Amino acid sequence: MTTTTAQPGSGASGAPPGGRHLGLALFVIAAAQLMVVLDATITNIALPAIQTDLGVSAANLAWIVNSYALAFGGLLLLGGRAGDLFGRRRMFQVGIAVFTVASLLGGLATNEALLIGARVLQGVGAAIAAPSALALITTTFPAGKPRNTAMGVYAAMAGVGATVGLLLGGILTDALNWRWVFFVNIPIGLAVLAGTRTLTEAERHPGRLDIPGAITGTGGLLALVYGITRGGEHGWTDGLTLASFAAAVILLAVFLIVQSRAADPMMPLRLLKDRNRSGSYATMLFIGAGMFATFYFLTLYMQLILGYSAVKTGFAYLPFSVGMGAAAGISSKLVARLAPRLIAGPGLLVAAVGMFWFATLDPDSSYTAHLMPAMFLTALGLGMSFVPMTLGAVSGVAHLDTGVASALLNTAQQIGGALGLAVLSTISTSAANDKLPEAASALYRGLAAKDFALVTKAGEALTHGYTAAFVAAGAMFLAGLTVTLWAVNTGRQQPAEGAAPIHMG
Repeated sequence: MTTTTAQPGSGASGAPPGGRHLGLALFVIAAAQLMVVLDATITNIALPAIQTDLGVSAANLAWIVNSYALAFGGLLLLGGRAGDLFGRRRMFQVGIAVFTVASLLGGLATNEALLIGARVLQGVGAAIAAPSALALITTTFPAGKPRNTAMGVYAAMAGVGATVGLLLGGILTDALNWRWVFFVNIPIGLAVLAGTRTLTEAERHPGRLDIPGAITGTGGLLALVYGITRGGEHGWTDGLTLASFAAAVILLAVFLIVQSRAADPMMPLRLLKDRNRSGSYATMLFIGAGMFATFYFLTLYMQLILGYSAVKTGFAYLPFSVGMGAAAGISSKLVARLAPRLIAGPGLLVAAVGMFWFATLDPDSSYTAHLMPAMFLTALGLGMSFVPMTLGAVSGVAHLDTGVASALLNTAQQIGGALGLAVLSTISTSAANDKLPEAASALYRGLAAKDFALVTKAGEALTHGYTAAFVAAGAMFLAGLTVTLWAVNTGRQQPAEGAAPIHMG
């Protein structure tokens, strides 16, 4: 579910807080980490309710998930650099404050544009806060048992965040309404901010922010995702679609040029020269693409087709968490005995089989005989992949670059998820509309008018769309398997120091 290794201590500008404050400091960091990680999944459960309440189109629904992932992944490296330059405690406070304000705006949103804007702002806050949270452990907690305990709790928050998000999202949506999946962050954020005085500031490092890199890189990714989404809705020869792709090509090309020439680049290109690292990043891109789709389309299938409540949907995901946790525990022991590709390769094959099993769903599929085993199998395969991919990303990296190398892996997962969901939602919508034009709207019309014949027909069309997306997601896992077998050829190894946990969501 997550892989964690300790970072070496760094010099602090002050002494660590006394023992009686360490418990509160740990609560502050753990709560912040949980809040940031669970927000990647908590909105998935509320998507059908949001769609109904705000009248969000099927094509734009994915943006409620993607806007957060793009901002978070696209700015994660810049956020880490900001912590180095301006002080990690200060940037941690700024990030949590931005995230909390954005959560308030999201809960108050009256249309999809305002909600998506709030999600972007949440992603910005998360990108600023998350890198500093891990670094603050090394400056606040003394080396030895206190720091190891703090690292363990931090890793647990990263690991359970996705599951907590799904369960909490279901409970809040059913018991109150979808707006509380955002409002719940406000008291947590305020409590975290109040407790940041217990954290010890680290010394700052010279350098400057790579603002041109952040603008061109994130802008290029946004243009690419928008082009994919719009192409599926308005056609691939649509003027704005073509303009979006052109902008993406230009911006991403400029981004690479900027990174090659900048004194302090956001993404040091030297890290991509090693085939094991670049292979690990590419594999994680494919893993993120397929995994985000699993949560997104399964949630819609369970609620819209099977008629599950939000809370029932959240609990239905428990086999995914169990499978992920079990596989991560096994793979963390195997990495000392086997080469990473001998663990991740079979894992990705198992995950692909799970996705192809999902592709056989129909509107009347059983949870216990179909959904639950396919969910467990997919999670088992993915869980086997995360630990070896993290080790591949940091293997042989200079100590100075270990943090940015592992942050790049998290970035690859988030960006892969956003790009994959854009592609797969386009495939799903197109396949469903081939069976029944405007299938999602037809389902809601049928439910409102109690036209059960239309509901049945729309349900069949939407299920056809979801299964088409699952086939494509399985193909993405197989693409990741191919990259792993070809590029990741490092031998067995012990976990490297400095690797940040992989955010599951």
